[in-house]
Amino acid sequence: MIRIPPVIQSLVSRIESAGGSARLVGGAVIDALQGRQPKDWDIEVFGLSFDRLSSMFADKGANLVGAQFGIIKLSASKCDGLDIDINVPRRDNHVGKGHKDLLTEFDPGMSVEEAARRRDFTINAMAISLNAATFGKLVDPFGGLDDLDRKWVRTPLDPDITYSDDPLRMMRAVRFASQLGFRIEEGSLEAIRRNSKRLDIISAERIHTELNKIILSPRPSRGFKLLFKTRLLHQFFPEMVALHGVEWRKGVGHKDNFYHTLEVLDNVAQHSDSLWLRWAAILHDIAKPPTKRFDPKAGWTFHGHEDRGARMVPKIFARLKLPMDAKMKYVQKLVLLHLRPIALTKDVVTDSAIRRLLFEAGDDVDDLMILCRADITSKNEAKVERYLRNYDVVVTKLKEVEEKDHIRNFQPPVSGEEIMETFGIPPSKPVGDIKNAIKEAILEGDIRNDVVEARALMLKLGLEMGLSLSSRP
Repeated sequence: MIRIPPVIQSLVSRIESAGGSARLVGGAVIDALQGRQPKDWDIEVFGLSFDRLSSMFADKGANLVGAQFGIIKLSASKCDGLDIDINVPRRDNHVGKGHKDLLTEFDPGMSVEEAARRRDFTINAMAISLNAATFGKLVDPFGGLDDLDRKWVRTPLDPDITYSDDPLRMMRAVRFASQLGFRIEEGSLEAIRRNSKRLDIISAERIHTELNKIILSPRPSRGFKLLFKTRLLHQFFPEMVALHGVEWRKGVGHKDNFYHTLEVLDNVAQHSDSLWLRWAAILHDIAKPPTKRFDPKAGWTFHGHEDRGARMVPKIFARLKLPMDAKMKYVQKLVLLHLRPIALTKDVVTDSAIRRLLFEAGDDVDDLMILCRADITSKNEAKVERYLRNYDVVVTKLKEVEEKDHIRNFQPPVSGEEIMETFGIPPSKPVGDIKNAIKEAILEGDIRNDVVEARALMLKLGLEMGLSLSSRP
């Protein structure tokens, strides 16, 4: 049995003193039954209204951000660092699209049995009593413990009813299967297929929240295969669906870019927990369908898919309501650059090419190399080993050049302001030309990344352009 922290005991004591009863629900119960101490504590309260609970726990930093769902989030800083949610039983009814069209009715008088029926899955319908008289008793009206043992995701009621209550539960079913390595029970799986189009009434924010949890699961390809199989993916991510399939012409076919993408995603997941690096893996080949061409001599080509893919990233992020900030720019950069390192492995690795890669990738060059290594999915082991050895050469050169030239994230040693002051000119094309020429000279290795050498080149270029030195002191 799990250890109930003192702060939880104190909260339950308050609830009982006020005439209510409490039980532990959700993932905390699964954690407890599998021998793990819960990280998140969800407490369901019967017999007390939402408003009463809100005022009762004001001293615990009660946050009503989840009020529309009957959830009170307590402040971790006032609860010994624990993440605690307190909720009252509710009935949901979707009448349109998104949060604003979700009608929620709170019912603190709801029976424990009805509350369990309204849960999404049998493993989530289990509860552990926190009340003094029945402390530790497992409530399991729908065989959740058996489903936990056989690793099944199954709904407590007819799955069509459960998914109609809240279509996001279809995404949650896939998320549980992906996170826990479970199998969705066949009847539930068929119901998801039948109801997949109802996902359209769910807001993009709620969808991407579940999607990101799938992406962060140990083997995310498992979740994406289920999303594709149930046609949920088709409802919100058509660009990824378009990667699926192989086209043949004159006996020549290309690889299935959907399954290749999933292999790359799993490979990245073995080396990084970064959500946004995993998103870069998902999107690295996203523009292959629109750039696909068949050449009678070369076969199938996808020229420029990295550039077009980078331009698709903001549109996809915007539609899915993912953050349109530095995270999106990071993903966009890795998509744009993901072919650059592999191109270096095919030629003699020059310092100039390495400098340019360091300059463009900046601090993300290490993540870029993780993505590029993950992109090697050939079944030809000799080919894979050869590419990996070549990547080792590139990584070694990256370290050598960076230690020598300090190119990563460098800014040209001479600023535009200094150029204008030196020659007494306003902002103009010559200023940009000189700055760019200095940058190119450093990247090509013609001069060092050094203020003295950069200023000398600035003077030389300015005089060649017919500029005069400023007479100002």
